[in-house]
Amino acid sequence: MTEFPLHGLYAITDSTLMPNTDSLLLQVEQALRGGAHIIQYRDKSNDQTLRLQQAIALVDLCQQYQRPILINDDTQLAKASGADGVHLGQGDGNIEDARAYLGATAIIGNTCHNSLPLAHSAYQQGADYVAFGALFPSSTKPDATLAPMSLIREAKATLPVPVVAIGGINMDNADQVISAGADMIAVIHNLFANDDICAQAGQFNALFNCSAHDTN
Repeated sequence: MTEFPLHGLYAITDSTLMPNTDSLLLQVEQALRGGAHIIQYRDKSNDQTLRLQQAIALVDLCQQYQRPILINDDTQLAKASGADGVHLGQGDGNIEDARAYLGATAIIGNTCHNSLPLAHSAYQQGADYVAFGALFPSSTKPDATLAPMSLIREAKATLPVPVVAIGGINMDNADQVISAGADMIAVIHNLFANDDICAQAGQFNALFNCSAHDTN
């Protein structure tokens, strides 16, 4: 199991918002300074050399802030870069194979779209967290089928692993998702397209603190 607490703001990189390595590192560091609890490196390009260079640089940066970094969809890159784990989509490899390849302490997350059965299957295969979405219309995946908020509640009631919500989450709707029980909110554009990434990250994290107070 992971040594890191899987809770809070889950920041996912975007190559269109971060067109080069310098901007990538600068923006991710701002998110970390603002309190992002976990980083995912997501780059769909075919430039394997650049992806490895960037992943290694991000691993070093995240280690400085004692925050975990996961690689999107690529177990080989996760291992080669020394990342803390991998996030797998439904078509991106087997969870049990990823565990055998990356080791017992690796963080392995799984996209479950709008399906509770997929989440239960992921848990049974050894996933450390499950992700549902899109919760709201998303510019990253505009054609994604929306997941109902009730799915977050059902997952929290029936699964012992953390639940991530993703898709179209912003400062106007994040509190709804957190109140429904999401342990983490995954944000791309509404974090990294902001003029003040550090402050935006802090505001997202503050919502978790407010939710904790509200439930006490």
